[in-house]
Amino acid sequence: MADGKKSLGWGLIGASNIARQYVIPAINNQPDSHVVAVMSSSAERAENYARENGIPNAYSSVDALLADPGVDVVYISTTNEKHKAETLAAAAAGKHVLCEKPLALTLADAREMVAVCANAGVVMGTNHHLRNAITHRTIRQLIADGAIGKPLAVRVFHAVDLPPFLQTWRINNPAAGAGVILDITVHDTDTLRFILDDEVSAVSAVSACHGMGEGNVEDTVMGIMEFEKGTLAQFHDAFTIAHTNTGLEVHGTEGSLFAEDVLTQQPIGSIRIRRKDKTEAVVLEPHYDLYTRAIGKFNAAVFGNGEPAATAEDGIRSLAVALAVAEAAETGKRVIVKYQ
Repeated sequence: MADGKKSLGWGLIGASNIARQYVIPAINNQPDSHVVAVMSSSAERAENYARENGIPNAYSSVDALLADPGVDVVYISTTNEKHKAETLAAAAAGKHVLCEKPLALTLADAREMVAVCANAGVVMGTNHHLRNAITHRTIRQLIADGAIGKPLAVRVFHAVDLPPFLQTWRINNPAAGAGVILDITVHDTDTLRFILDDEVSAVSAVSACHGMGEGNVEDTVMGIMEFEKGTLAQFHDAFTIAHTNTGLEVHGTEGSLFAEDVLTQQPIGSIRIRRKDKTEAVVLEPHYDLYTRAIGKFNAAVFGNGEPAATAEDGIRSLAVALAVAEAAETGKRVIVKYQ
């Protein structure tokens, strides 16, 4: 950094549960960063949140937090429709930005966010945490090494039981980007792009409401992603499945990979590889916290060393696919993914 700082002060835009559970510890566990401020539109919530999480400064407006000279980086975890304005304000204030997914509700808005950050000379990243897991990184390497030959098909099971404290706007507020597609399918997209090192070209999908989503908000979606290199990926995402675990399978010309308990925030999961009638466990490096790796990579990028684990462009591409899935589900038609 130009000012010669050796430690980064992080400000939280949004006093969120994900920040409390995962991001605050990940920031404070780094040798070169700590959380110095939090903002909530409710001054009382901001003050209580700051006190409960050992954060020295609490603010009730974005402008007030951005005016704090101790804030070098912001983590944005407000509802989706607020991401654009908050990112633009942060860039104007010279603050680096780690934004939750989806980056915005439209591709044009996401593109503008990324361009403004680039022009301001600040680092921008997307909080796609799953690609940081040792399981997904191992699958990516196995595929790249040809362990299963050419990937032909993928199955994704990312159907969960959304806990009540996370339901809120996700199940009833379309204006905030509610629904399972912008909440979970966007993560599937980034994970599949990462492990396959490939891009989605077209999608087909059907969505439904199985009792949790209110009004026209979908809580379930099934579909197919077509990748440029020919791989087909089948996915099932839901807020309503309480009796199973997440899973991912990759089937290739020379073998298949079976990953269990992998599409999760927790540092868990296992992988098996099968060739013909022989199945064996894949030996993994020790599990580690996904968010700690993500924050470490982001800090390094701010200091001029590499890129965030998931870049702003990664966020744009996952959003583009999610929007195409939503369109496919609404129209009943196969949709070509548009990235521009």
